[in-house]
Amino acid sequence: MDRRGIKWSKEETILAFDLYCKMSFGKISSTNKEIIELATLLERSPGSVALKMHNLAHFDPVLQKRNVTAMAHGSKLDKEVWGEFSNDWEELSFQARKILARKKEEAVEGILADAEIQTLPEGKAKDQIVRNRIGQHFFRMAVLNSYDNRCCITGLAIPDLLIASHIKPWKDSDSKTERTNPMNGLSLNALHDKAFDKGLISITTDYRVIISSALKHSLKGNNMEDWLLEFAGKKIKMPSKFAPDKRFLEYHNDVIFQK
Repeated sequence: MDRRGIKWSKEETILAFDLYCKMSFGKISSTNKEIIELATLLERSPGSVALKMHNLAHFDPVLQKRNVTAMAHGSKLDKEVWGEFSNDWEELSFQARKILARKKEEAVEGILADAEIQTLPEGKAKDQIVRNRIGQHFFRMAVLNSYDNRCCITGLAIPDLLIASHIKPWKDSDSKTERTNPMNGLSLNALHDKAFDKGLISITTDYRVIISSALKHSLKGNNMEDWLLEFAGKKIKMPSKFAPDKRFLEYHNDVIFQK
């Protein structure tokens, strides 16, 4: 069935927005495998899905500043979906997963490679665990793809060694606006993620790496010195979208960082 000319529904727009968040902006193309898969599911052309994602990008404040979206024209529905879910990222990931599960006739938790979830009894506890895990999966995909699957400090491009690191910790973050917000994330290799988590390094609001005095003292004469200290003062590699929110960076500087 060719649905060309049929207006996009809210559910379809949610799926396009979810995919937009989890994909590097430069990879939005009618030849992208994930876009082709979504187009097939929606019975639309890949070009139509790619155009919808570009239209949603029209409302991305980071891309607006770079004038990247000048050729895109978002609809009233696009604006509504962006406004609703950019303030509730967990709900976006969960609603998108529910819609996909229904269309694919599979369980909502089917995306999760966690056998333990399958054994949990149905109820509120399981629903919350599934919601959290889906949100975490969304966060990882959105953050790592925004950085083109590279560590923002070292440039390391081995996905298996990368972590979508929270700037403001998960436990301290608001579940709607912060926990799965891609702007609360950094793509870091495992070592720098651990150092960041412990407050041994941080990122300033002008996106430069700072090193804790505690780390400087402990690394003198250590063969790890270059791997950590050589990045002091250097600017991180910025993502194609979802740049780190300066409010989260300020929180990390003030609360987590060991000056």
